[in-house]
Amino acid sequence: MYPANTDQQVLGYLGRALSLELSAVQLYSTQAMLAANWGLAEASEKFRAESIEEMGHAERIIGRMLALGVAPNASQLRPVRLGQTLQQLLEIDHAFEKELVKLYSDAVAHCTRCGDQDSRVFFESLLGEEQVHAKELLQWIEKLQQ
Repeated sequence: MYPANTDQQVLGYLGRALSLELSAVQLYSTQAMLAANWGLAEASEKFRAESIEEMGHAERIIGRMLALGVAPNASQLRPVRLGQTLQQLLEIDHAFEKELVKLYSDAVAHCTRCGDQDSRVFFESLLGEEQVHAKELLQWIEKLQQ
């Protein structure tokens, strides 16, 4: 497969996004199991749902890469970071989501500069979803602190 007239930086953003989204799947799946071990069934289910959502993002990225004529390649999964409490897990997650938001913000800005409207819309969609997720994590942390 060879990309036809595809900006190499856009492909780089897609590759990094795929690596981060698959890392998020691994992170949330692990946290779901850990929360279940701690007896936190509701938290476990939330983490499991997040894992499924992040897998959906990864699948969308794979689809976009294939549509652009490149083979998907997640170059590096992040090691899973764990905490000793639910709040620590959520703080780790929020930092991870902030990284995704930054990546997608940068990708949107690049696509805007280079005039790739289709990729801009694609990244904006993921950006919006990750912004909502980061906000929900903050709300969950605040709820725990009360």
